[in-house]
Amino acid sequence: MLVKTQLSRGLSILAVLACLAAAPVAAQAQSFKAGFVNTDRILREAEPAKAAQAKLEAEFSKRDKELRDSAASLKSASDKFEREAPTMSESQRQTRQRQLADQDRELQRKNREFQEDLNARKNEELAQVLDKANRVVRQLAESENYDVILQEAVYVNPKHDITDKVLKAMNGNGAK
Repeated sequence: MLVKTQLSRGLSILAVLACLAAAPVAAQAQSFKAGFVNTDRILREAEPAKAAQAKLEAEFSKRDKELRDSAASLKSASDKFEREAPTMSESQRQTRQRQLADQDRELQRKNREFQEDLNARKNEELAQVLDKANRVVRQLAESENYDVILQEAVYVNPKHDITDKVLKAMNGNGAK
């Protein structure tokens, strides 16, 4: 009987200790604060992202126009060749075909270089925008005591979406 009482008392003490140990965990779980930032929206709507896009357009518009003009010129020359080919001698036709093929290869090379340059500059500009966004997110996380802020998720409850706060701060209405 004495053993049973001591065992019962020991189990009671263990139950109380388990409840006491679980109480801080439950309180801590309630204070966990999570947020979500939609990176695509940041890259579309943030003023620095729009400025970067405008800068890229200004920087590359002249080359883009030159390439479009070259493509139009090549098409015009090719159409002219198609019309005049039946009246040309064989050697004239072969020479003109070679010239058009060379122009086409040159245009394709310039287009590839243009796309590579544009992509490289776009990546540089987007990296700067994302760096700024990440700084703003860190400041927001520290000032509002977030435990975690996610950028990629399958589903996010809208109450956890802090994208508007980040946009506001990036657009000059908050932390920089």
